[in-house]
Amino acid sequence: MKKFLLPLGVAAALAFAAVSARAADAGIGKSFQGPVGLQLYSLRAQFTANGVPKTLDTVKGFGIQYAELAGTYNLTPDQLRAQLASRGIKAVSAHFAYKRFKDEPEAVALEAKALGLEFAGCAWADHKGSLDEKQTHEIAAVFNKAGAALAQHGIQFFYHNHGFEFVKHGDGTLMDLLMKETDPKLVSFQMDILWTVFPNQDPAQLLLKYPDRWKLIHLKDLKKGVETGSLAGKTDVRNDVVLGTGQMKWSSILPAAKKVGIKYYFIEDESPTSEEQIPQSLKFLAGVAF
Repeated sequence: MKKFLLPLGVAAALAFAAVSARAADAGIGKSFQGPVGLQLYSLRAQFTANGVPKTLDTVKGFGIQYAELAGTYNLTPDQLRAQLASRGIKAVSAHFAYKRFKDEPEAVALEAKALGLEFAGCAWADHKGSLDEKQTHEIAAVFNKAGAALAQHGIQFFYHNHGFEFVKHGDGTLMDLLMKETDPKLVSFQMDILWTVFPNQDPAQLLLKYPDRWKLIHLKDLKKGVETGSLAGKTDVRNDVVLGTGQMKWSSILPAAKKVGIKYYFIEDESPTSEEQIPQSLKFLAGVAF
């Protein structure tokens, strides 16, 4: 059989189109339209054991197009962006340490810009003991300052809830106070579904209560039978299970998220079997109906 070879430029374009098609379809179905990405912390063990190129090949194999970073693996921003881009992946968000936002927000803003991010935020507020009103005021001030620094570079600051913010306060919780104390123009929020259900909160209700504040979501499911109601912000990582197999009421969560206009959905799976579970979670999202 005679073989026909395509010009190099055409072949490259077709290869990129094929990658893009696979990526666009990952986790997308008739009801759930995403866009869906992966919080790379899910593969932290693989990054350590296998290195960046091999682990990013795994991410590419999932059909993932968008990533949320949790570090740069000792690479420069340009090096990491190149590694991602060569696999058809774009980093659109990243988590940074609270202390950095407090002490050097401009440096974080410059790093986020170099990484090509749209969003930069933190997932832990370095509070002491149980969160209280005084500390919440202080945290809100840090967030407003960080948000202003990032905004100068066209990047949106966000805070990722972790469960400990739902201490009762007045007619609501300290999460409500944090919403009130932060500038909506400078501070947005990323809802972690597990860390909303674990302290006995309703993700759908909370999304609809503050429809203009939530921009990002962490899609996580909590193992059936695990007791909820704790404000510790900690649970066994083996309690992270495949989406749709745990306690989460996705039939109410996903429609609410769509209604408030979530920009990106990131699967975060902290379990030791995340590499096996992530494709199953993507399959669930592609098939979920609401």
